Amino acid sequence: MNNLKSHLFETNAVKVCHGDKPFWYTSGKIGPYFINTHFVYGSEQDAAEFLNFIDENKDDKLNLPKKLFEKVLKQYEENAIYHDVVEEMIEFIKANIHVDEIDYISGGERRDWYFSVIAAHLLGKPHITIFKDLGAVTSDSNFEDTKPATSLNGKKVLHIADLMNQASSYIRAWIPAIQDLGGELVWSLVLVDRMQGGKERLEDLGIRSFSIAQIDEDLFKVAFEKGIIDEAQFELVREFIKDPDGSMEKFVKEHPEFIEDALHSDAKTAGRAQLCIDSHFYGL
Repeated sequence: MNNLKSHLFETNAVKVCHGDKPFWYTSGKIGPYFINTHFVYGSEQDAAEFLNFIDENKDDKLNLPKKLFEKVLKQYEENAIYHDVVEEMIEFIKANIHVDEIDYISGGERRDWYFSVIAAHLLGKPHITIFKDLGAVTSDSNFEDTKPATSLNGKKVLHIADLMNQASSYIRAWIPAIQDLGGELVWSLVLVDRMQGGKERLEDLGIRSFSIAQIDEDLFKVAFEKGIIDEAQFELVREFIKDPDGSMEKFVKEHPEFIEDALHSDAKTAGRAQLCIDSHFYGL
């Protein structure tokens, strides 16, 4: 198990439910695992503190990149988990992409910045900080000089993100932002790919898409073999990966009390359970 995969479980960045208690997702559906890739920043608490720091400073667009850089550099130097993950990311980039061909590294608001900022520094590449409103600023690799992004003049960009689902953030924001500046998003690197079609969507657009870890059966098999998860958890995950809706419909039928208990739980859980019923998921 490589450093990233081990740390995903160690920090609860990938958290697997007990066999009889799937997690509720915001969609009103249920599933056996949660993914919070940014926890490999060191811990859930470290990740939350950095996210709060971003929210407190993100409106000051020209000064934000240097502030982010100072935070992630300190964490890289002092936190063993984050240091391991970053080193693995840099080695992966060097092994899969000709670094000399990369003109810029970009990262989008907010969780991409956990990883794109430190990568730009360690690879000696200028960084493009992209905001949700498609605005962007550029910084040198030491984040001493930040200015509003103007024209990239056809420069080639590697975008680094924490997690890939269906590449919706790329389609909605990151690709248009780079294109509007006259740049070319040539490569994408995510730490974790949920294997939900995002890679294929990007490659259909001519973007080379890489991931260090994939949410697939092999990931959980190794976790099971290492004793990180038990057999009941592993089997639930296996069934879910093969057929997300079918496996959870089977679970609901075998555990009719699960929905009823959720409806009488805390407000957030009850709301998601009601959404599940209203949406007629799982034959409800």
